[in-house]
Amino acid sequence: MRSFTITSGNAELTGVEDGKGAALVFLHAGVADKRMWRDQMAAFGDRYRVVAYDRRGFGETRYKPETFSHMQDLRAVLDKLGIEQANLVGCSQGGRFAVDFALAYPKRVSKLVLVAPAIGGAPQPDELPDDIDNLLQQAEQAEDQKHYDLVNRIEAHMWLDGPRSEDGRVPGSARDLFLRMNIIPLKSPSPGKDEAAKDSFKRLKEIVAPTLLIWGDLDFPHLQERCALLGKRIKGARSELIPGTAHLPNLEQPKKFNALLEAFLTDAA
Repeated sequence: MRSFTITSGNAELTGVEDGKGAALVFLHAGVADKRMWRDQMAAFGDRYRVVAYDRRGFGETRYKPETFSHMQDLRAVLDKLGIEQANLVGCSQGGRFAVDFALAYPKRVSKLVLVAPAIGGAPQPDELPDDIDNLLQQAEQAEDQKHYDLVNRIEAHMWLDGPRSEDGRVPGSARDLFLRMNIIPLKSPSPGKDEAAKDSFKRLKEIVAPTLLIWGDLDFPHLQERCALLGKRIKGARSELIPGTAHLPNLEQPKKFNALLEAFLTDAA
């Protein structure tokens, strides 16, 4: 595994890469960092050039506040590594920037894998069920009081276990890793204003890269509904539901996730 640091604006983006061949670039969720892809980096590094890096505000990346674009940071990483075209795998917010990049630079994306993705301009629910809204309010109140360890535990319940699952459903190394990753952005200063695309939801039909959507049946209900809708709006997209997982299926059930990713990447269609 080779480490790298790439300058983009006032940020020093820190990442790791391994292997040779077609590029497979992993983009982490907003409650994680590049380490969430540890099992995928290990599983695919013998056949692909695997890359994962920390965005501003996450992991080991260092930065000074400024107006910036996570999508353009991705472009800087690919350019500096000499990657002209890549398979992009993005989870949650990482999925959002993968979509933005695929729309802005369609020739640079071979295939697109979106794991419970956020999407710029996607409609939001008018209201959430009381039990889920209560969890979100608890997290917001704890954050206002700067009780970051409590926020971290609540967010582990919401995003790792699933908001309607038992708190602590996912134990062991996956939970330990989540808590270590998520505490960093909770305690870090804002990197500044992200000029993320706000109209990607309206442009989904413009995506030309073969696309795979993956999500878990324990995730937030409105996010599951969104994934199903994206599967209909993105031309030719495949949809895969992984039972018994929440927002981070690759971390929770890596063998099942890797099998889906492997089948999609090796399919010539």
